[in-house]
Amino acid sequence: MVRDDAELFAEIGARLAICRNEIGISQAAMAEAIGVSHRAYHSYEKGKRGVPVEALVKMQSRYDIDVAWLLLGTKSIRVGHDFDALKHIESSLDKHLTDEGIKVKSEKRGAIVARWYQSHVEGREVTDDDVHTWIELVRE
Repeated sequence: MVRDDAELFAEIGARLAICRNEIGISQAAMAEAIGVSHRAYHSYEKGKRGVPVEALVKMQSRYDIDVAWLLLGTKSIRVGHDFDALKHIESSLDKHLTDEGIKVKSEKRGAIVARWYQSHVEGREVTDDDVHTWIELVRE
């Protein structure tokens, strides 16, 4: 199934917001670091336009961002999959969203699941605060 540009940009924007939040910098600081205006960077996170290749290279070089994950939601180098963990992550997220009455678009939900799962695979603990922050970054 071919995605249109708007859907693709929204997915990338959600993952970009998660990456920036994990680094712990503002949109303005990220914009300055990659050599674009704050307005341009804001439009990347909102999914209004695509991120230039030059900016992606700078993000990877400066912050070690996994560009494959940012663009596609996948790791650069595949590791073994833990499908039980993935099911648990998805059900935990869906339960929290339902219990709290929070609505997020499916592509943004996917960005949260992908980041959570990537953290699991890499052995990093994901706290409830991490998940709540990711939700706040992408909620409608």
